[in-house]
Amino acid sequence: MVAERTRRVEISGIRRMFEAAPPNSINLGLGEPDFEPPREVVEALCRSVENGGNHYGPTAGILPLRDHVAARYVDRDPKTSRQNVIITASGSEGLMSTALALYDPGDEVLVPNPGFVLYGPHARLAGAVPIPYSLTEERKFQPDFEELERLVTRRTRALVVNSPSNPTGGMFPERTIDRLVEFAERKNLTIVSDEVYDEIVYEGKFASFWGKTDRVVVVNSFSKTYAVTGWRLGFLLAPAPLAVELNKIHYHIMACPPTPAQVAIVAGFDAGHEATRKMVREFKVRRDLVTRLLRSIPGVSVVRPQGAFYAFPKVDLGLSTTQVATGLLQRGVITTPGDAFGSLGEGHLRISFANSREKLRAGLGLFRDFAEDAVAG
Repeated sequence: MVAERTRRVEISGIRRMFEAAPPNSINLGLGEPDFEPPREVVEALCRSVENGGNHYGPTAGILPLRDHVAARYVDRDPKTSRQNVIITASGSEGLMSTALALYDPGDEVLVPNPGFVLYGPHARLAGAVPIPYSLTEERKFQPDFEELERLVTRRTRALVVNSPSNPTGGMFPERTIDRLVEFAERKNLTIVSDEVYDEIVYEGKFASFWGKTDRVVVVNSFSKTYAVTGWRLGFLLAPAPLAVELNKIHYHIMACPPTPAQVAIVAGFDAGHEATRKMVREFKVRRDLVTRLLRSIPGVSVVRPQGAFYAFPKVDLGLSTTQVATGLLQRGVITTPGDAFGSLGEGHLRISFANSREKLRAGLGLFRDFAEDAVAG
């Protein structure tokens, strides 16, 4: 009764772990900040709802929000304007709209392995073929350019990148961004750059693809920056002619983004980003705590995350990733098996530090107990 495209995709491995978790488990699988939105944003949402802002808006988003987004990127490209911006119903919808706008049946799309769970399925839903490229712990989750060269064929259409990364916490330095741009332009590829964690960075400076090339679509979200994951609001940034085409697909998916939430996010821009900076400072403390605790567990190694709020430790206990995640789940700790993010995630777990320090200590203490029992046999 269902279309072939439906049979080609599966439920995310992340969701399976949540659904199997016993009550009162310590959740180290969270993919969202454990903070509430800034007060100014919440109050603006309430005012918008109370004052009649409950109706359809423009397909590409309300003009004040598009202008604020554009202004945020002017330092990267002085020509950036609202014509480059489309407000979407989450970064996920932005990714789906981009896939449907760019990929034809039979196209090949280079996607990170391990990488966020939507990249491959979105390519398949568009009739394209996802081709994984490796991001390994040994390379500190940086791309292998010799491998990328080998993977390109006459059918290759796009390169999907994600920095800072979900699930690895890795981040590409500017020299890597520049090499990827040169590679994509030489191979006539469009870069789809998922930058939803661009403001959650702990060392160094985040480098965007915007302003580096005309062959790019930037996908971003307000979910992480303002701790409003449930509001489902993001944006796309693209060269103006491409933005027109993206907006067609966006319209046919959801007509227009939610109006009150857009008004509220404008208030967030106006109030500044102190709440975001405070959140990132706390995440950095937790990042250091989690890195230290993970490195003290037998059979576990970890590359210190540079951004996002995930660690991606390698676990060598003579067990599969699923066995480790299931064993931890039985002890009341939710993690995400690394193979949910691609074949090279096998042997890893995704650990979210979007939880309190107390919960992190307790959860990783249970992880240590599990590892010691596994080593003892």
